Amino acid sequence: MSTDTARARALELAEFLAPLGQITVSRFFGGAGLSIDKLQFAFVIKGTLYLRVDERSRPAFEARGCQPFRYATKEKTVTVGSYYEVPAEIADEPDALLDWVSRLRRGALS
Repeated sequence: MSTDTARARALELAEFLAPLGQITVSRFFGGAGLSIDKLQFAFVIKGTLYLRVDERSRPAFEARGCQPFRYATKEKTVTVGSYYEVPAEIADEPDALLDWVSRLRRGALS
């Protein structure tokens, strides 16, 4: 998925999440980041939506079998444990996504 396609998907997600406040979309490495009040809470890379988690919210992701964001360097694979993939059945359903992000938002933005 190109950066332009990731941005388009992030803009679509920002519309779904608009009830939470003003969502801004910006470039984020090879994808697009989503922020509220200048605090990034999510990003889209290679078609996958990742949400920022903390110790309180991480178990909800792990219980659904979600994985943290990972990327490969020349030497190793890096795991970014502060962002987890959103379950596809939630990411693809606007009402479910809004509910999921609303419930997790306090932890993600603290």
